[in-house]
Amino acid sequence: MKYTLWVICIILMGFSCSPKKQKPSSMAKYDEAPSWAAGAIWYQIFIERFRNGNPDNDPDLGTMQGALSDEIPVTWQLTPWAHNWYGEESWTQETGLDFYRTIQMRRYGGDLQGVFDKVDYLRDLGINAVYFNPLNDSPSLHKYDARSYQHIDVTLGNDKEGDIALLKAEDPGKPESWVWTNADKMFTELIKKFHEAGIRVILDFSWNHTGTQFWAFKDVRSKGKQSLYADWYEVKSYDDPNTQENEFEYDGWVGVKSMPEIKKLKSSEKQPGRPYEGNLPDAVKAHIFAVCQKWMDPNGDGNPEDGIDGMRLDVAEHVPLGFWRDLRQFTRKINPEFYLIGENWWTKWPDELMDPEPWVKGDIFDAVMHYQWYKPVRAYINQGEDRIDLSGLYDALDSIYSKYRPSTRHAMMNLISSHDSERALSGMFNHNKYKYHSKPLEDQYYKTGKPDKLAYQKLEVLLLHQFTFCGAPHIWNGDEMGMWGADDPDNRKPLWWPDIKMDVESPLYAESGAGLDQPQFDQSLFEYFASLCSLRKEQVVLQHGSFAFNRNLIDQGIFSYTRKAGADEILVLINAEAESKSLPAEDYKNFKPIYSRNAGFDKTEVKMAPYSGLVLKKI
Repeated sequence: MKYTLWVICIILMGFSCSPKKQKPSSMAKYDEAPSWAAGAIWYQIFIERFRNGNPDNDPDLGTMQGALSDEIPVTWQLTPWAHNWYGEESWTQETGLDFYRTIQMRRYGGDLQGVFDKVDYLRDLGINAVYFNPLNDSPSLHKYDARSYQHIDVTLGNDKEGDIALLKAEDPGKPESWVWTNADKMFTELIKKFHEAGIRVILDFSWNHTGTQFWAFKDVRSKGKQSLYADWYEVKSYDDPNTQENEFEYDGWVGVKSMPEIKKLKSSEKQPGRPYEGNLPDAVKAHIFAVCQKWMDPNGDGNPEDGIDGMRLDVAEHVPLGFWRDLRQFTRKINPEFYLIGENWWTKWPDELMDPEPWVKGDIFDAVMHYQWYKPVRAYINQGEDRIDLSGLYDALDSIYSKYRPSTRHAMMNLISSHDSERALSGMFNHNKYKYHSKPLEDQYYKTGKPDKLAYQKLEVLLLHQFTFCGAPHIWNGDEMGMWGADDPDNRKPLWWPDIKMDVESPLYAESGAGLDQPQFDQSLFEYFASLCSLRKEQVVLQHGSFAFNRNLIDQGIFSYTRKAGADEILVLINAEAESKSLPAEDYKNFKPIYSRNAGFDKTEVKMAPYSGLVLKKI
């Protein structure tokens, strides 16, 4: 395969031909997380369900082509934003499929304009870092099945038809021919607006697989071994044109044929949930690095300030370590403060989580999505099927964090829900194991409706811990609104904005809900989230400080830890039980309260109501 000088230049060990901005002395060392990561308060945006800012660019049957193996009926229509989540549209009846098949056909039209319209909302909430699920051009609602990596999806900008026409003029295999679509330009303007608001931006990519509509895969399917991209994919057999059968066979990610796997050059054995050595083909890597260059330095002037600030890397354990090391080297040369975070989740679902340590030694990622933190915390606060006691929680967290270097500990993304797990409120309302039987499809008795008072109380102490502990707190879009929802896809409902009156929600099964619920924006919960964001930003020790558990309060049932940085010291007290607690004020005479949730502090005692929390600062 022939390469232009520009592409060859990218793949050389220097990795880039453009001049680079001088690295300030305050920036992180190569093997450490960027200096800003510890202070991040993350907000994750799943754009298709965030907000429809421009109905003129909504998805249609053409832009959805190839998203599913199921045929989408010609009577398909965009689902109204306020639609009852478990109510089926009239067009679904033509499919003969059940709810959890047809729901993948739904589109609501969330787009970049909708995000533009809500930057002030996010600033008022208090977050300072946004993590976008994939925005790359794709036929699906989730966009992990890319049609192209180098472009923002045509339905996310303001000129869908114009962008489709522009894309026909380029050769996607030649970066020098790439055009800038309306959606591309709009995204760079959104980055600028977020940066002006003091908000960092990271973008989600899956370098493990593409979609079947990806330009290179389509070329391989069409031309077989003669394709210039024949070595890009794990192809088992090519079609024989002399037979009626189609013998074209390839590996899909975990067997999913709509997501064909990019070829891996393995030099050690690949085992589920564990790292392995190897790399990606040079041609694939050159293309990926060209995509990185585009979004890290959009105007190509060598100054990355107009580009994204990091990447979230999907299904990271499926990709060889050699590629990840090369990616770090490449991105850090462009931007020494670039943040790389991996999705490293299960070794053996639903009981064994991955050990992130091999990926966070300083040569690959700065952090992982920290499910490892949340699983034991949920088990303790929720007290469900996988319950643990306070001593067990301390042991689990000490074991997890002892494997990380200080820079890594503070950069971890501590998340309690996401596009891949039940919403935080529903997680506190149900008592299943984490990520096990967590939706009606798996358990008809899983409660899908509005959570009870106890679930809200548990969520409040969970959030207080999340925002005061070691690691950067993360908010899944809509959790701050009081949204509830089971695991995927029920966690991907369109957001409950105050200006939209949502339809009453009915349960899918009689066993999973007591009746009808009215989804609506929860102003009180929003304000609680905002207050925690303020606390986190005001108290720098919560961002960078060490932590130590106060095991002397185990007998009293108080979850407690100290955060220290220099002369600053903060003490956190949490009662995650149903009984009131009382502690002698004399023990805390050198501290003053700076934040309380249902707790009191006077001259004689510290009063801890059920499910309460208190943050004290040393005088």
